[in-house]
Amino acid sequence: MNSSRVHQVRIHALSTYSEPSALVSKTTGSQDGMHDGHAVGYTGVRLVNAPNFSVTHLKVACSTCHLRELCLPLGLSLPDIERLEEIVAASKRLRRGERLFRAGDKFESLYAVRIGFLKSTVVSSDGHEQVIGFHMAGELVGLDGISNGTHTCEAVALEDTDVCVIPYAGIEAVARAVPKLRNHFHKVMSREIVREQGVMLLLGTMHADERLAAFLLNLSLRFGARHYSRSEFVLRMTRAEIGSFVGLQLETVSRVLSRFAQDGLLEVNQKHVRIVNQDGLHAIVSGEAPARELRPRLTEHLSVTRRITWRTPC
Repeated sequence: MNSSRVHQVRIHALSTYSEPSALVSKTTGSQDGMHDGHAVGYTGVRLVNAPNFSVTHLKVACSTCHLRELCLPLGLSLPDIERLEEIVAASKRLRRGERLFRAGDKFESLYAVRIGFLKSTVVSSDGHEQVIGFHMAGELVGLDGISNGTHTCEAVALEDTDVCVIPYAGIEAVARAVPKLRNHFHKVMSREIVREQGVMLLLGTMHADERLAAFLLNLSLRFGARHYSRSEFVLRMTRAEIGSFVGLQLETVSRVLSRFAQDGLLEVNQKHVRIVNQDGLHAIVSGEAPARELRPRLTEHLSVTRRITWRTPC
């Protein structure tokens, strides 16, 4: 694999949907990305604003949804889209911290994210939580349950989130009648396999700087695919969750982000990130920039040594 291809794999490794097949309109909402430097919000989504709202038992119109080109393959005829609409059971609202499903739950549906952000996690036998993915609008969640009819991970909302509930039995029936849709879901599952391979590459061959740079560039691509700013966005996950996903300690994530800011690559204000130098981040991911992750440890060591020397009597 040549260096350019490795570079692309490293960036795309972190998401099944790095490059959706088409783009949504600029006039529709936001994933808390930035548009022209300002935060924007989704519009045109049928939601019920009742305090205890959980599930809207209304048909979700795929033909008019502003995310249809992210969820569905290009070229579907209107009758085919209407057949798919018939199986979309409901739109479900999750509050921040609420679980869409848990490991061990019976698999019945896939979920298309309309608004919000989710994380997928698995829990080890000793109770350690590992983040295995982040999902934004236009992406499918729940593919893990297809293999044996049971979910192997859990999906948790990182903010108030709205998903379309799509019963899998209905998907199979429509896919048999609509070859384009069947092929689309095959591609989605294939991309999930490729993503897992990419994550192995990420964790096995990349140092801390490269992992964080690849993570940020991947988010940039995904926001850009939705016509939001590629350079300015809000992180919905915590530093600890980022570290869990890319295999780094919380302290290392914070240290590398601070170093990127010091080097003029980023501007970071809590969860708000502005990428100042995209080329610099690409150079880090491709290995063209020198690895510097050991420098802070050496600096800390020298600082401690100086303090000990200063305090030690002659």
